[in-house]
Amino acid sequence: MAANDDVTSLRASGLSPRNGAAAFATTHWSMVLDAQGESPAAEKALENLCGTYWRPIYGFVRREGLGPEESKDITQGFFALILERKDFQSVRQEKGRLRSFLLASLKHFMANERRDARTIKRGGGQTLIPFDDMASDDSTEFDRRAMLSADLLYDRRWALTVLDRVFVRLREESQRSANAPLLERLNELLSEEPDRPSQAEIAREFGMTENAVKQAFHRLRQRYRQLLREEVAQTVATPAEIEDELRHLIAALRS
Repeated sequence: MAANDDVTSLRASGLSPRNGAAAFATTHWSMVLDAQGESPAAEKALENLCGTYWRPIYGFVRREGLGPEESKDITQGFFALILERKDFQSVRQEKGRLRSFLLASLKHFMANERRDARTIKRGGGQTLIPFDDMASDDSTEFDRRAMLSADLLYDRRWALTVLDRVFVRLREESQRSANAPLLERLNELLSEEPDRPSQAEIAREFGMTENAVKQAFHRLRQRYRQLLREEVAQTVATPAEIEDELRHLIAALRS
C-alpha cells in the first residue's frame, strides 16, 4: 500500500483524536517501563518490541550513509545493548514514547560506536533481528538523489511498520470470521488501490444490497480504527500520549 493511500485510508476510517484512554490497557512498553525490564514478562515484551520495530532503526542507519552489512551490525548491536542495559533514564525526557526513545538512543549509540566497535558486531553473536526479511527492505530507497532526511525516513518507516501490523491483525481476524470471504473483499476497499472493487460490485458478488455492504464496511473501518489505536498504545507509556502519536503517524505518512 502506498503512503498516500495509507493517509487516505486513515482519513476514511474516521480516525479522530478522541477516546484515546479507552484504547489503552497494560501494554508492552508500559510494562517495560513499570518493571524497568527486571521481570521475565517485561524482558520478553522489550525483546518483542525490538524485533518488531527494527526497520526504522536500520533505515536511519542506512540513510546516514553506511552500507548494508555495517548497518546490519549496528542495528543488531544497538538492540543487543538496549536489551542488556535496560537503561530507560532518558524515557521521561523523550515523553515516554518508544519511537522517540529508540531514535535518541540510536543517535547516542552511533556517536559513540567507534570507541568500542566490539559492541556493535551483531550483538556479540545474538540473533535479535530477522534479517532474512532484509532483501525487500534494502531497496533503491537509499540510492535516490531526492531522499528524506534520516529522521524523516525513520518516522515514515515507523508509521508504515505500525500500519503493517494493523493490517496483518485485521486480515487474521477476517480469516477467522464466518464471513471471511466478504471481509477479505472489504479489506481491499481500505487499501484505496485503483483497481479495488466498488461496494456495488461486492454487493452483486455476494448477493447483498449495497446498503448491507456499506454497513459491513463501516463496521470494518471501526475495527481498523480500534486496532490502530491499540497498536499505537503498545508504544507509549500513558493513554494521554496516544492521540499525539497518532497525529505524528499521519504527518509521517504525508512526508
